[in-house]
Amino acid sequence: MSIPTVDRLALDDLPRGRLHRLWLRMTHDALAEPVSVPVLVVRGAKKGPWAAVTAAVHGNEVNGVPVIHALFERLDPTKVRGTLIGVPVANVPAFLLRQRRTDDGHDLNHLFPGKAKGKEAEVYAHRFFKHIVSDLDLLIDLHTASFGRVNCLYVRADMTDPTTARMARLQRPQIILHSRPADGTLRGAAAARGVAAVTVEIGNPHRVQRDHVRRTRAGVRAVLADFGMIPRRAPSVPVDDPVVCHRSKWLFTDRGGFLEVQPRVTDRVEKGDAVATLVDAFGEPIRTYEAPRSGIVIGHSVDPVADTGARILHLGEIAPPDHEILQGETTT
Repeated sequence: MSIPTVDRLALDDLPRGRLHRLWLRMTHDALAEPVSVPVLVVRGAKKGPWAAVTAAVHGNEVNGVPVIHALFERLDPTKVRGTLIGVPVANVPAFLLRQRRTDDGHDLNHLFPGKAKGKEAEVYAHRFFKHIVSDLDLLIDLHTASFGRVNCLYVRADMTDPTTARMARLQRPQIILHSRPADGTLRGAAAARGVAAVTVEIGNPHRVQRDHVRRTRAGVRAVLADFGMIPRRAPSVPVDDPVVCHRSKWLFTDRGGFLEVQPRVTDRVEKGDAVATLVDAFGEPIRTYEAPRSGIVIGHSVDPVADTGARILHLGEIAPPDHEILQGETTT
């Protein structure tokens, strides 16, 4: 099957009610060969919202790739309303190198919306944002933890915004973290353009976790159905309500050594609980780290080799029942 390479997504030229596969040219390498991203597009038989699901903005975040593959594989294009775009691998240079950053050392998720004229990664970010994101109504951006760390399945969303709060709850993650969009991120740049956007953190880097993939795909479908883009489905497997955190903070080491973290993701800890130990090159204890506050473990380090300032764990503070972010939309 020959897949066309294009310089822009001329969506009005694509027939409705069909799945389209395209290579979207971003930049060129030093041999003048194109660097292109794979794009899936379904233009529904009827007009409706424009939505995109993106994955692998960091090259080592592969859990989102099969989410998008399975989502489009199971879609009936004749029953889609609006336009749905899927980008299984957003950061192609980093993906090919099996690393987080681009080949020129930049974190792509700090560069959006990019620059029309600038460094290679800035131009790449600009073109990606212009062609994929700028005209959307909603965006679901799929990520994972970085190398040396693990995450639960959680969503970052501005829970003071009714639309993104509802998108977060419909994803049915283990944890929802209230987080206003940050400058430079794909979510932040999209939100600045009025796009309803959430980030889904799907577990661990550079591996496929089937349970998380299935649950994330079901959540994405629920969001699209809520926007009227696809038919609704009854949840196939009941899941617990997510724990909602109103803020979070990483705990870092103040010395170097051999690190062992005790709690697992989604474990709850109380203020003062021992959460990690640090020993020296001879196995002698250096530090026992305690939880500075009560909360739930969103993610933590699994790399035992720790310099001074190494990450220990990501601790979310659970929102009290009367917190403002719990007073918005629900899935009922």
